[in-house]
Amino acid sequence: MKHTDFPSDWPAAGPIDLSIHDLPHASSTTEWWYVNSHLTATDGRAFSLFAAFFRIVNGKRPDGTLEYAYSLTWALTDVAKADYVPRSFVDAHAPRIGLERIKQGQGARDERLNRAVSEVLEKGQVPLPDRFIPGPVHVASDRLALDYGGLTFEKVREGEYRLVLGSLEGPRSPVGAELTFLLKKPPVRHGDEGVVRGVHGEDMFYVFVPRCEVKGAITLDGARAEVTGQGWYDHEFGSPPKDKADAPKKSDLGVIAWNWVSAQLDDGTDVSVYDLVHSETKENKGRWAVLIAPDGTRSAYDAFTLAPTGKWRSVRTFETYPTAFHLEIPGAQLTLDLAADVADQELVTVISKPAFWEGRCSVKGTRAGHAVQGLGFVERSGFFTAETLDAFFKSVGEAVRESVEAVYPLELTREHAEKLVAAPGRESVLDGVDLKQLSRTLIAPVREITDRGGKAWRSYAALACCDVVLGDSRKFAEWLSFPEFMHVGSLIVDDVQDQSDIRRGGPTAHLKYGEAIAINAGTAAYFMGERMLRRTLVSDAAKLELYDLYFEALREGHAGQAIDLDGLEAFVPPALESGDVRSLEQKVLAIHRLKTAAPASVLARMGAIVGGGSRVQIEAVGHYFDALGLAFQIVDDVLNLRGFKGDLKKTGEDIAHGKVTMPVARALGALGDADRRRLWFLVSMKAHDAHVVGEAIALIEKCGALDGCMAEARARVEAAWKALTPLVEDSLAKVMLRAFGWYVLERHY
Repeated sequence: MKHTDFPSDWPAAGPIDLSIHDLPHASSTTEWWYVNSHLTATDGRAFSLFAAFFRIVNGKRPDGTLEYAYSLTWALTDVAKADYVPRSFVDAHAPRIGLERIKQGQGARDERLNRAVSEVLEKGQVPLPDRFIPGPVHVASDRLALDYGGLTFEKVREGEYRLVLGSLEGPRSPVGAELTFLLKKPPVRHGDEGVVRGVHGEDMFYVFVPRCEVKGAITLDGARAEVTGQGWYDHEFGSPPKDKADAPKKSDLGVIAWNWVSAQLDDGTDVSVYDLVHSETKENKGRWAVLIAPDGTRSAYDAFTLAPTGKWRSVRTFETYPTAFHLEIPGAQLTLDLAADVADQELVTVISKPAFWEGRCSVKGTRAGHAVQGLGFVERSGFFTAETLDAFFKSVGEAVRESVEAVYPLELTREHAEKLVAAPGRESVLDGVDLKQLSRTLIAPVREITDRGGKAWRSYAALACCDVVLGDSRKFAEWLSFPEFMHVGSLIVDDVQDQSDIRRGGPTAHLKYGEAIAINAGTAAYFMGERMLRRTLVSDAAKLELYDLYFEALREGHAGQAIDLDGLEAFVPPALESGDVRSLEQKVLAIHRLKTAAPASVLARMGAIVGGGSRVQIEAVGHYFDALGLAFQIVDDVLNLRGFKGDLKKTGEDIAHGKVTMPVARALGALGDADRRRLWFLVSMKAHDAHVVGEAIALIEKCGALDGCMAEARARVEAAWKALTPLVEDSLAKVMLRAFGWYVLERHY
């Protein structure tokens, strides 16, 4: 585009006049002001902070004036504690805007997630960790003065800016900042002499000041610390192209991902890089690297590589992010490696669904053959992998397997073996043990099953319920593995008891390792939970309750297995004679509750306990997962007769094995006497003949038993949700739990 095609209030050629271009631009539909800083307290502690104030046109008022929507994200990194404290604020328009986006097809890619979010938005609320801006928003037109309900960024005089981020959450976790930015370099144009492409294909103008002197104070955990350091200031504004031919295609909207880097080097050089790509096709959508010499001279390049390395996975969104980047700009003779000082610098917000990563990195490399180092910020957004519940739980499963591998490595060291087996101070019990033999006989059978995958929702339950009561699941990431140890241990032993041949798509553990070793390894897996609970950072009283719950789950599971092994077949003939066959449903539900629902309920309660939930909340999340566990097994019974998506199991397998499932029990109570007796005759044959199985399924369908089972599963989940929802605040964790309920109920067949 020619310069004359740009809005008249954009900068002309030549130096940038910040007295004009700090101000809001009337032509802009999207505009933001951004700062970051690297700070040192008087006691030597290191911190980093970023803040971004957004203003986006949301429509026109009846009088013709523009209506704006406002949002603010900011975060503070405490390097020594490896702690990241993020905050996200939206204005009162957010619920309406969110609902409109969902209706226009711009929401999540999973209809169940959109339904769950809509329930919150329709109440005029937003899910935590997003909060409403705490007061009226004022944006001055004659000077840079942004006031987002007391969270402010303003120019106090030429070359000096003040940022105030107050402590607004009350005494539970007060955090804030009061910082002054003094410009030390002139403003610089990014991109093509200032022109860049926005994330939705719009024309944007991007100006930044790469180095500022920063001083002031931060507040963290209620403690105020005086700080000094260096900072960065960005301002970007723009609007869609005037020429419709230049407008982005609908297929491009909402699928732009980007990496952005700011780096301040010890030789006085500053670097800014952005790289936009289509999140699916990886097609380049705009990229520039800009170097600013110590004297302020600008050099721009479009030939560079910015390669992500390393990996960190969130236990809240289960998205993965790079932990390092390798940057090469050949034209500038610059090579830099950027490494995150804290892996977890994820900011969860529905503004940028479901989150983005922005945080402090240490920088090392060479410029023109000379060693350089410094500090920087990296932002990574839009590279989502878990956009549906299926993809989400696939990622959860990957995280579970990674966690199990960390606890149960196949290559055992003496130190690791001591942590698994011995008590502190009594490590000598392992003297003379061959570690390869121990791994082959104790570790390998469990890893054989876990590494094949499986349903990861049990592990998800504990962490989700920690967050839903406003706890911090990041502190309990290791908990991902212990529900899997408990579950897989039971599967290995169950397979021996049932003489099963296949588990998770491969031979059962006892077929590969022998029954004795499989039983021992499966039983030993139960005890891994105790090792992790011992390391849990909670009070002794809470830890004792966790122990009680954990062993309660094991007791209940074994009671259910005892009944299931014996079966319910002996109860059917007497029931048929008496006509009281509905009691069979309660017996089936008892097995489902003891084997699946009760352990899931226990894990949910454990999560709520470490999350600091009230007694009422703890019981409510336990009841919800009890309902989910029962629903899961009821739906499983139905799908066994109607067919599983992907043929995970053979249709009618339960009939072929003569098993009294929920649909069979319900049908025996609903059919007439002749059909009832015929159904039981067919089931008791334990025939694998397709005609026999098909006739039995037809009888069950005929009386509406399958639809009735599905209705009961839904009613149980909805009733438990109705009891839980007023007890916990609207949050992303709550949205995910709601959607998970539908995920259980609406599995495809």
